[in-house]
Amino acid sequence: MPFGRGLAIYLFINENGAQSDWTLWCISHKKLLRHQITSYPVHVIKAIMHRVIDEILASTRQRVRRINAAGVGRGVGVGTDADVPAPIEHRDIIRLIRSRKHENRIPVIAEVKPGSPTTGNRNITPDDASRIAREMEAAGAVANSVLTEPDFFFGSMENLSAVRASVKIPVLRKDFIIDEKQIYETESDLILLIAGILRGKLERFIDLSITRGLEPLVEVHNETELTNALDTKTKIIGINNRDLNTLKVDLSTTEHLTPLIPADRIIVSESGIKNASDAVRLVDAGADAILVGTAIMDAPFERTKALVDALHAL
Repeated sequence: MPFGRGLAIYLFINENGAQSDWTLWCISHKKLLRHQITSYPVHVIKAIMHRVIDEILASTRQRVRRINAAGVGRGVGVGTDADVPAPIEHRDIIRLIRSRKHENRIPVIAEVKPGSPTTGNRNITPDDASRIAREMEAAGAVANSVLTEPDFFFGSMENLSAVRASVKIPVLRKDFIIDEKQIYETESDLILLIAGILRGKLERFIDLSITRGLEPLVEVHNETELTNALDTKTKIIGINNRDLNTLKVDLSTTEHLTPLIPADRIIVSESGIKNASDAVRLVDAGADAILVGTAIMDAPFERTKALVDALHAL
């Protein structure tokens, strides 16, 4: 099989020492070229995904260095308020979620999603992002999620700014947040914090986000991450149905974790939601809201509306 320039082949060895499954990571296009990856042995998939996540985090660290060079949040952590932006007056997503539920409609956080390492890439300009977000808002979404990771998910801070200027509903920044200066550069209403990545830094990043005026949405995938999140001030828990170690999507992850979450927290189910039936299943399991991207991007208004109105349709 011929391989183009810029491709790196990672060969994995099974327990018997024989060459086993393989995958291609296209460095130049930041795309995982899957060869029936989900049918691979679990240890192979984990090795692949660990490498992918490592590259995403390495790329994120490079972006952070550019933030540092720009002097954003220069006074953070050194006993001075110099260059720390003023707090944001964020739009209240919790009130909107409760209002939508009172209307017997499903609160949908609709994502402007250009792509990911395992899907195709859409070239979404700030103007495109604004148009898509307005369609989602018109369909009844309680918030927009905007990807800002540029190298693997093809998002941008420009898209985030354009969307927030174009809609009246809250806007979530979705990215790999690993440095406090990313919090201080953020101009949105919510910010995604991934418990499995931040680990021991999670509580501090939540506190910094709240001080900044951002509502943290803390993403968890298992009981350990959930326990850590519940020990913080976060009001919103996002349950990711996708296991980043294996790529497996299992909606029962939400069903398993929701009973462990106190009633005073808002629960958002993320990933793997394809249709109205999935949305109703997750709401029945105890989710207060759902976050959907891929399934609605082809028809932002129609598909967002179908999910918002799913309780009436089924």
